Amino acid sequence: MKIINVGIAGFGMSARVFHAPFIDVDPRFNLVKVYERSTEKSKEVYPYVTVVHEFEQLLTSNIDLVIICTPNDSHYSLSKLALLKHKSVIVEKPMTITYQEALELCEIAKNNKVMFSVFQNRRWDGDFLTVKKLIDEGTIGDIVNYESRFNRFVVGKSSKVWKATGGVGINVLYDLGVHLIDQAVTLFGFPKAIYADLRKEREVSGSIDYFQVILFYDSMQVRVYASETAIGRFPNFAVWGKKGSFIKVGTDVQEQALINGMKPNALGFGEDTPENYGTLTVYDNNIITSNVIVTEKGQYQCYFDNIYEVMVHNKELLVKPEFCAKVIRLLELATLSSNESRKIMIDSTVF
Repeated sequence: MKIINVGIAGFGMSARVFHAPFIDVDPRFNLVKVYERSTEKSKEVYPYVTVVHEFEQLLTSNIDLVIICTPNDSHYSLSKLALLKHKSVIVEKPMTITYQEALELCEIAKNNKVMFSVFQNRRWDGDFLTVKKLIDEGTIGDIVNYESRFNRFVVGKSSKVWKATGGVGINVLYDLGVHLIDQAVTLFGFPKAIYADLRKEREVSGSIDYFQVILFYDSMQVRVYASETAIGRFPNFAVWGKKGSFIKVGTDVQEQALINGMKPNALGFGEDTPENYGTLTVYDNNIITSNVIVTEKGQYQCYFDNIYEVMVHNKELLVKPEFCAKVIRLLELATLSSNESRKIMIDSTVF
C-alpha cells in the first residue's frame, strides 16, 4: 500500500480539528511535519511529528502532500510556494482572496502536474447530503426555493487575532459563505445573477458578521445567510419544490464531535441526533403528509478518501480547484453587489 507523507502548515482550529485527526487515523497517510511559526502545540497531540518554524522546511523531498491551514490572506502565497516545489496541495477555504490569485494557482498546479484541491468538506455534511439525496431523487419535485444558513451567537471579538482585523477576505462571507455558496452551486450550477447584503451587526465586530446572498436561476432562487447575532434554533435548510418541502434544524455533528475529541473512525461518528432530524412534507393525490427523515451520516472522511485515490490511482478529483475559483469569483461579486446595492448579472465574461 502506497503511503502518502503529509506536512501541515499551521496548527490552529482548522488543522487541529478538521485535518490532523483524519490523517492520524488513516493508515494510508503519514503525518510527518507541522509548520508552526513559534509554538509546538502539535507535538502535545502528536508527539511523533517534526515541528518546523519556517514554511520552506515543510517542503522537503519526503513530503508528498502539503495541507495549508494558515490565515486566509496567506493561502495564495503558501499554496504557490508548495505547488512550485511540485507538492500536491490541499488549501483550506477560502482558496484565495481574489479570483485572479485562484486562477494563477490552478495554472501552476496544471503546469507542474500535481494534485491541487480546496477543503470544501461541507459537501459531506450530513444535512447537506440529506438535502442532496431528496433533490436527486425528485422527492420534492422541481425546486422553487432553496435556503441555507449558518447562524451563531457570538459574544465579543473573535479570539483569533487575524479574524478580528477585518482585512479584505477576512469576514463571515469568506469564512462561512464560501461553504454555503459552494454547496448551492454544487447542486444547481452557477447562477444567472447575484445580489448580496453584507454588514456588521455587532459594534465590537472587526469585520462583516452578517450576510444574505441571493443566487438567481431561470426558475428558482437560492438564499444563503449567516449571522453572529442569532440566538435560538433556525432552520439550517429550508427547501421547497413543486411536490413538497424539507425543513432541517441543527448543524452537522462532525465538527463538535471532533472538538470534543471523538476520533473520525469511532463508532457513531457523523450520526445526527433524532431531535435534529428534518421534516419532509409532500402533497400527493390531494393529501398532505409529513414524515421525519433520518439525516444521512456525515462523511468528511470521503474527502480524504478521494485525495488518496487521486494521488495514488489517478481517479477523478471531486473538489476541483477551477470550480472553487469560480466560487471565489461569486464572493467578489457578492461584495460588489452589497457595496453598490445592486443585482449583478452573470455571463461568460464574469468567469
